[in-house]
Amino acid sequence: MKSPLKTLRLTLLACASYSCYSVQAQPVSVLDKVVTTATRNESKSDTLVSEVIVINRAQIEAAGGSTLGELLSREAGVQFSSNGGLGKTTGIFIRGAEARHTMLLIDGVRFGSATTGTPTFENIPLEAIERIEILKGPGSALYGSDGVGGVVQIFTRAGTSGLIGSASLTAGSHSYTRLSAELRAGTDRLTYAIGAQKVRDGGFSATNSKVPFGNFNSDRDGFSQTSVNGSIRWSFVPDWSLTAKVLRADGKNQFDDGPVIDTRANISTAVFTTGVEGRVAANWKTNVSYSISNDRYKQTSSASTFVTIPSIFNTKQTQFGWKNDVKTPFGTALVGVERLTQSVASSTRYTVDSRTVNSAYLGLNGTSEQHSWQANVRSDKNSQFGQNTTAFVGYGFAITPQWRVSASHGTSFVAPTFNQLYFPSFGNPSLQPEKGKNTDIGLSYTDRGQSVKLIHFENNIRGYISNTTLASNIPRATIEGWTLGYDGRLGPIALRASYDLLDPKNELTGKQLARRSRNQLSVGADYDFGVVKLSGQLLSVGSRFDNAANTVTLNSYTTVDLMADYRVAKDWTLQARINNLTNKEFETALGYNQPARSVFVTLRFHPK
Repeated sequence: MKSPLKTLRLTLLACASYSCYSVQAQPVSVLDKVVTTATRNESKSDTLVSEVIVINRAQIEAAGGSTLGELLSREAGVQFSSNGGLGKTTGIFIRGAEARHTMLLIDGVRFGSATTGTPTFENIPLEAIERIEILKGPGSALYGSDGVGGVVQIFTRAGTSGLIGSASLTAGSHSYTRLSAELRAGTDRLTYAIGAQKVRDGGFSATNSKVPFGNFNSDRDGFSQTSVNGSIRWSFVPDWSLTAKVLRADGKNQFDDGPVIDTRANISTAVFTTGVEGRVAANWKTNVSYSISNDRYKQTSSASTFVTIPSIFNTKQTQFGWKNDVKTPFGTALVGVERLTQSVASSTRYTVDSRTVNSAYLGLNGTSEQHSWQANVRSDKNSQFGQNTTAFVGYGFAITPQWRVSASHGTSFVAPTFNQLYFPSFGNPSLQPEKGKNTDIGLSYTDRGQSVKLIHFENNIRGYISNTTLASNIPRATIEGWTLGYDGRLGPIALRASYDLLDPKNELTGKQLARRSRNQLSVGADYDFGVVKLSGQLLSVGSRFDNAANTVTLNSYTTVDLMADYRVAKDWTLQARINNLTNKEFETALGYNQPARSVFVTLRFHPK
């Protein structure tokens, strides 16, 4: 790590020196973003002791026909793997941690599969999303089990005052079409939103001849999805409101698990949350919420003799929460309790098919002059594994108006999945939870609209659960890394760049963790002419190993995406996007194809 560290130090100094002489610089809006995921209450992103990325609505709309996994993977510290194109199984690795070490929240509600233990990103419609926050680093002291690498929180569309209707139509490669429509409206006391989307993708062959277990089938593997989302907020008395949000997406996915037969599955995403929020006193805000999420999977045909049709895996998560934010002279105090019930309904018989987690948490975060701080502690009583306590503490200090340092340390906890514990013939009921310790150190420079940030982190995971046929706890896995990022604007040109350097390692074998690259580079630029906006993104990912033994290599790859947005009229825009401009052939999982060069054209109506 000494040579890369020296390179990073030199790069940081060069970037900082360059930013001092930039011309026509303008403020970067991301610096004063208000986010909630890092503290569970509203905080400015430039005062946080944790690293948070915000993907806004404009970036989501510019994604064209990209998948959610592809959108996330263009951000610093995020890598992904996918078993094909749209609708196919997707894993998100934050800072080199496992896919099951990423927690997914949708409007604050846990969502994913309790059998595999991974979030289900592949069936979430992009058009229903207002923004995405990515918290990098341990989230267990805030949200409980699973957030070892980080937390992805999706916020769906909400209502607004007045009346706004919008719609879009997208057509593109592989017979792709998407139609969406939305209505957002309201008054001072009542706001609401409702949206609907329909997607069809003819697809391409998800597999090639290298895929394991003889799963290759050269047919096209398409995907279709129908989804709706809605929200309502009613201010029934001053300072008190009732809210409700719902997201429902039903998809039909084609994939490969052997020749001849066209393998199909129905997948369903359902999230509902409702709550009452209000002020008990001038400095005390309280929120009581009730939420349900359902992740449903039903395979209806298969080429494999090992799959019984229908094959069903359903996860239901029910959550009750009471959260309190209290303003104090030392910052905002956070006090809350939660009860989570996870249950599994499956065509596969599990000896245990449900568990409950009762939790209590405390926190404090605040700022004063050059100082910022955060501390959290959480106790989770799991019906399977007993009591577990996690904690987080961090501090930031502005050395000068331009230079800021921060440091944090947090612990994490991950309960084994139902598959790891109880899957017939392959489960290991003796598995114990994973426990992690993560330390971050950050240095940032911000001046006249330019920002450079260097982060070093080290994540040690004890009792790491192996990704083998019969899972077992191994002594330890360590993930050490650096992220160097730049964000700024030079006149009409917005620039962004990041470089990740990782060392994700199984300490028992000394081998690199599977499907994690040691290095990743992302560079992007936007040029706004007023009527026309041009964007470009380059993503370069180093080679990885597909297996734990490090005997199978996935080659490095570089992709280039281009986008042009033309304002046809006051309320109409025409967008053209080219993904994978150079038509690069690459894999993020052995034997699974990724999209070739793809073109998407979107006509969007959105009143200004």
